[in-house]
Amino acid sequence: MRRLHRPNAIHGFTLIELMIAVAIVAILAAVAVPQYTQYVTRGRIPDATSALATKQVQIEQFFLDNRTYADAPGCRNDVETSKYFTFACTSATATGFTLAATGKSSMTGFTYTVNQAGAKTTTAPTGWTGSSTCWVTKKDGTC
Repeated sequence: MRRLHRPNAIHGFTLIELMIAVAIVAILAAVAVPQYTQYVTRGRIPDATSALATKQVQIEQFFLDNRTYADAPGCRNDVETSKYFTFACTSATATGFTLAATGKSSMTGFTYTVNQAGAKTTTAPTGWTGSSTCWVTKKDGTC
């Protein structure tokens, strides 16, 4: 059996095929990039919540030893513990404290707080849901 050889046959992709491939990649990117951004943001939130919990325990231990929250070591301004949050006491008295983690760089807009009673609150940026009763970990306000 003999094969026919067409010397003028064109090999490659047509412009339409190439445009369809580019459109498919663009649609996938339009869905994937926002999802990835949310995933990264959710992954940075435990930086704040875990450090706040640790500092809260340090402040409570100080209170048990000294019967005051004022000048507790966990209440000092801290910009080095986390790349994405700054920690500080917004108020520390003999009988109470409010410890806050304020977002910086890509986490700007997030503020997590806890006080001497263990009450947790979240202030979230536009597009996220905050909470007056817990630390929000997902965009829809889930704690």
